[in-house]
Amino acid sequence: MAQIETKVKAATVAAYLGSTALLADLTAVQNQPGLVSWMPGWLAPFVLSLIPTAITAVAGYQARHTPRPDLIPPVATVKPLEP
Repeated sequence: MAQIETKVKAATVAAYLGSTALLADLTAVQNQPGLVSWMPGWLAPFVLSLIPTAITAVAGYQARHTPRPDLIPPVATVKPLEP
């Protein structure tokens, strides 16, 4: 089984934590509609979904790349041309 790349792990954890935090915040302020009343009702879900998306993107960008030596293409040898 192939190793899961660090970037994928970081982005997965960030998406989970970001979504959980957003849901917790929304639950805490559900009786205070004034926090999102400044934007149209159809726009609010899209704007709120950008929060975990941004967290995921930053986590994936910041995480280190996992080297995969099994994916390195073999080096081709070239024979010199004969006159």
